[in-house]
Amino acid sequence: MRALLQTNFKEVAEVKADSKNRISLGRKIQSIAKHYRLYQESSTGKILLEPLHVIPVSEPWLKKNLKAKKSVERGITQAKAGRLIKITEDFTKYIEDPE
Repeated sequence: MRALLQTNFKEVAEVKADSKNRISLGRKIQSIAKHYRLYQESSTGKILLEPLHVIPVSEPWLKKNLKAKKSVERGITQAKAGRLIKITEDFTKYIEDPE
């Protein structure tokens, strides 16, 4: 548990799996997403949920925009190769509020 504590995780609640191995998050956490990627550490069984934003199949804009698609693919290749840079601009100003 120490590794999780060192990465800004905090204990929120103790929960119990039901007969179908489901765990209800209920009001125990402030959910920021409806979809999550689930990770499990193999030796300890620790579980991590990563919030996701899902793009509907009805909105395949990236597939249609070849210039943008090639740019994204190039960026993914560069990131996998460790070719990353530190940014100084705060890009959160470009996020549109869904409300």
